[in-house]
Amino acid sequence: MIVPRYRIAASRIPHAGKGLFLEESVAAGSVLTAPDAIDRTWELSEIEASEALQALSHARARWFEDRYTLSPDWPDECYVNHSFQPSGLWHLGFIFATANLPADTEITVDYRHLLAPGEEEGFNDALTGEKIIGYTWPQSLAISTRALAALIR
Repeated sequence: MIVPRYRIAASRIPHAGKGLFLEESVAAGSVLTAPDAIDRTWELSEIEASEALQALSHARARWFEDRYTLSPDWPDECYVNHSFQPSGLWHLGFIFATANLPADTEITVDYRHLLAPGEEEGFNDALTGEKIIGYTWPQSLAISTRALAALIR
């Protein structure tokens, strides 16, 4: 579920396709997206052991520990693009505003939180050219928890 008013439009990130843009200003720490209609998660080993689930890997996102969702229906949340300097913080399936964000801000997150540990995204960061490689669960949780605590002080 996307909480603030938004629109889907051409991303300003080179080669990113479409992006999710705010239609209203939001305060730092505000919830931008929240889990909604998640009927189940899978362990990575379950996904890797099933050809049918492997075929959906392009729609895979880590939610916690070794648990992933597969969203082949491409909900609007899937238009959140990657950035190493994101406007949104991914934390346990929620996305929080990393700063006071004006309307027309494109919502981005650091995909390293969503990938499997050590997994390399199929493209490099558009602005830096750096590889996007998944964090371990302890890294992801520590980074996002510290960042969220700093936002809500």
